[in-house]
Amino acid sequence: MNAPWKPAGAAQREPFAAFACDENTASVLRGVATDLGWLPDKVVRGTLRDAVQSLSVAASPQILFVDLSSSGDPLNDINALAEVCEPGTVVIAAGQVNDVRLYRDLMTSGIQDYLLKPLSPETVRDAFAHAQAVLNAPRAGEPQVEHVHCSAAVIGARGGVGASTVAASLAWLLAEREARTTALLDLDVHFGTGALALDLEPGRGLTDAIENPSRIDGLFIERAMVKATEKLAVLSAEAPISSPVMTDGAAFYQLQEEMRSAFECTVTDLPRAMLVQHPHLMSDIQVTVLVTELTLAAARDSIRILSWLKTNAPATRVLVVANRFHAAGPELSRKDFETSIERKVDHLIPHDQKLAAQAAKLGKPIAEAGRNGKTAAPLVELARVIAGAADAIESAAPSKAKGKTKAAGAKGGSLLEKFGELKGLIPRKGAK
Repeated sequence: MNAPWKPAGAAQREPFAAFACDENTASVLRGVATDLGWLPDKVVRGTLRDAVQSLSVAASPQILFVDLSSSGDPLNDINALAEVCEPGTVVIAAGQVNDVRLYRDLMTSGIQDYLLKPLSPETVRDAFAHAQAVLNAPRAGEPQVEHVHCSAAVIGARGGVGASTVAASLAWLLAEREARTTALLDLDVHFGTGALALDLEPGRGLTDAIENPSRIDGLFIERAMVKATEKLAVLSAEAPISSPVMTDGAAFYQLQEEMRSAFECTVTDLPRAMLVQHPHLMSDIQVTVLVTELTLAAARDSIRILSWLKTNAPATRVLVVANRFHAAGPELSRKDFETSIERKVDHLIPHDQKLAAQAAKLGKPIAEAGRNGKTAAPLVELARVIAGAADAIESAAPSKAKGKTKAAGAKGGSLLEKFGELKGLIPRKGAK
């Protein structure tokens, strides 16, 4: 139980099961389970001894909730549970006894958390979120490569140039091709398409962060991010256009800070107006991708944004990307455009209307829908450049040398070996 490693077959287990002594507790658990996409009928009325009897003849779930309310000797019953529970199961217990010594003894015995009844949905949801983080943690003793965080901002020189499309593709490529855990942060609160491009519901995470910046921590990030793939998560919004966003940008900056701790890469889809409103958002951006098109208006605005970046974000590496390029007849030739902005265009992304329509219908980014096409090729190269920029910083910093490993310590004791002690492995509340 609660082992910080993933035994063979763990992925095939049921994600969740619960034994509750009373209907009120069962009702709260069913509601939270439904919200998390778990089967509510996995919550049954039963005591801890019922759980022991059930698990002695059935496979253990990934997350197990047990109710200690009717137990006369909780520690002894937990020991009995350890005898039948398979390694890798995260156990959460609840009870009515508010006693520090009991809590410590239960934690020492190896359960993940002890909740005091009556339960609230928020408390249960937080406990399950932490349990999921435990399940996704690296196993004890497993080498883990530490990357310097890669932070990129994608800015459109004008509306409609496809900056959000490029941002979604870059995030997907960094996650799937470069194999780095990646967050896509879409800061267009009212009209963001980050989640839409990946066929996801955006949720309320971003709007909740703006309304309550004090809530932003590691646990909030775990709950608010919408998972697109194993390595890619999205934070986007579709806030009502009747509700203006009133913020000084502190929530956005704090989100970037927490994502820096939780992910190896962050791709921020940054509306150009935010450069004026919240310039501090560019303070830690390593690579800025300026998406433009070969038109007179885009050339004018590219000049202005490049000038702003030179003054206000001199440390960022700027890459100019001409999107939706028509070789037959752009408004400005590439040479004239480059002369106007006084620098080279780093990447040209050919326009493919058929691919764009197909990607939209499938709910996939361009880079995924047209994996080996001519439109995806410059996006793949751009993702490599962004990842390489972080690698260059990493190789230049001895303390962050590539290949550095870390391992979680293990505690002794036969019961702890069976349960898998986890305290201290996963920091709570976003501790760094």
